Amino acid sequence: MDKISVFIVDDHEVVRMGLLMLLSRHQEVKVIGEAGSGGEAMEKIKDLLPDVVVMDIRLPDRSGIEVCRDIKELEPNIKVIMLTSYSDDEVLFDSIMAGASGYVLKEIRSQSLVEAITTVGRGGSLLDPVTTSRVLEKVRILTGKVATEEDSLNDKERVVLALIAEGKTNKQIAAELFLGEKTVRNYVSNIFAKLSLTNRTQAAVYADRQRSRKST
Repeated sequence: MDKISVFIVDDHEVVRMGLLMLLSRHQEVKVIGEAGSGGEAMEKIKDLLPDVVVMDIRLPDRSGIEVCRDIKELEPNIKVIMLTSYSDDEVLFDSIMAGASGYVLKEIRSQSLVEAITTVGRGGSLLDPVTTSRVLEKVRILTGKVATEEDSLNDKERVVLALIAEGKTNKQIAAELFLGEKTVRNYVSNIFAKLSLTNRTQAAVYADRQRSRKST
């Protein structure tokens, strides 16, 4: 069976070297590249197209979650595992919404990390039913409704709409969802176009109406 190619993204060189040394001990995987920033990672990943990217959530130029989203847009078949120092439901939710296959803590044992990489590399998921349920519940809470086939908005647009209804600015939404302000502006424009709205007040009224409809 072919080795699973891995690309490491972390802004700390010591962490990258440590991961490289740990993974080099296992025949199932092969590290084919590394990067210390989101921009560098995207440039290299475009050429290398690894099977799995192990991605630090906090990077110096962009959030790892935003880079994860860009990777999935570049090549949906690349699997991304988010690497974090702490367990947090918000981070889990944002990671999954960005297309990650799951996330692991930095103190994970080398064998467990290899198992995580091989699991997603072979098409599996790190999400158990309980975790999946938590993510879906978070979507329902933020959007105030359950997605239906006739909805024109995608999941991320529903989340952005719900945050608009809370009175949050594009900058605040960008910080909460680990997105760039330009990306948020694009989401807002798409929402307005799809719902035939012209301003944030109309968007907030629409979201409140949808919540009221679902609660009755």
